[in-house]
Amino acid sequence: MRTNLIKNAPIATVIGNYINKQSGRVVDSRRDIQRRFFGLDWTDQKTILSAFLEAGKTDRDWAYKQLLDLWDACFQEKIQELWDTYHEEKCGWVIIRHFPSDYLKEHIDEFNEGRDYYFICRRLASDADFVIRKDKLDKKDYIMAMYHAGKHISDEEATDLLFEIVRDITFVSEPAFELSRKYMSERDELIGASDFTNVSIALYYLKLMGNKEVVDAFRKWDAKIEKIVCLCEDFKTLDYKTGPLYEYKFHLAKIVRKPLYLALPAKYKTMTDDEYCHHHV
Repeated sequence: MRTNLIKNAPIATVIGNYINKQSGRVVDSRRDIQRRFFGLDWTDQKTILSAFLEAGKTDRDWAYKQLLDLWDACFQEKIQELWDTYHEEKCGWVIIRHFPSDYLKEHIDEFNEGRDYYFICRRLASDADFVIRKDKLDKKDYIMAMYHAGKHISDEEATDLLFEIVRDITFVSEPAFELSRKYMSERDELIGASDFTNVSIALYYLKLMGNKEVVDAFRKWDAKIEKIVCLCEDFKTLDYKTGPLYEYKFHLAKIVRKPLYLALPAKYKTMTDDEYCHHHV
């Protein structure tokens, strides 16, 4: 009965019950607020967001998520206060998306979670004075950041990046998780480097940036991998036509690591072929 009363109550009453920690209705009020939130007007939404930002971490995280799309400058002071106090990852997302670019440039070293720096690069892409730091990005994100900034990557660097991405994949313990969704959903029998997400994305953006010759040369190299995999004894024992598709993909992704590494040009290898085969396959 209590829950029904809250659901039928004016939103101001529900918010009051949420804010009043002695009301005995905080949990039900939170649930009702979140259920009704997107149907409320902006004034009520701002009141709710302010209240949630004053609450515990779970409620703050919920508010941060809403503020990514429902931003208002009136929240800037509170968000900065919370960032200075807690340095919570999702709070950082709000700052990266909405704070003035001068603030981001001044505090850029504070954002070290996940892909924070990549999204800062996206925000500051139009700033001619902003220099993208390659060492703070993974290789795929570096390529995308350079593209969105309207910058160019030389053919030599593009080649290095592609083969370094492939090398990194060959050391992943569960490479199937690196496969593209498209490949995982299709019943293709074979697999090549370009079926891995990071490689596929890198190829796409490098082509957009004008590195077509590099992309074409890489695809020719990659086509040879499939032929090599066909000769592997482990591949010959895989049952392609029966059994769950995901199991086949998982096994095949592990099998292909060795041919990929062995086929890499020598300059991209960090171990001898024998060392790699002994330790990683």
